[in-house]
Amino acid sequence: MSSLKRILGYGFLILAIPFIVAIFIFPLRENERPLFESIMPVAVALAVVICTLPYNKKIESNFLKEDIYFGLWSLLICIVIDLLMFMWGPMKMAFIDYMKDIGVTYLMIPVITYGIGKAIEEKKK
Repeated sequence: MSSLKRILGYGFLILAIPFIVAIFIFPLRENERPLFESIMPVAVALAVVICTLPYNKKIESNFLKEDIYFGLWSLLICIVIDLLMFMWGPMKMAFIDYMKDIGVTYLMIPVITYGIGKAIEEKKK
């Protein structure tokens, strides 16, 4: 199993990259909400790919298992940190609203890491 320290670091980056994108495109949230809502999942997907590839460089076997593990941990990291900001922090959003607006998007994290791990395993055969 890969180190929890690496998982936490990359998992945090998966959260941080879309957060930084959101800061830069925040005016779109008010004026062009559909565009904002379309860009954010792309930013999450990009962050997952950017972080999963170097994460995999230190893995020698069991890529699928490792990437599923990494994806689930990253999902948990993103939701927990987000909930701290969105429910109890400055955003003050109800849990159900958070899940409908943001939380469901994060389900793509383990889906993407699964796909990357599966592709590597297939290529290694």
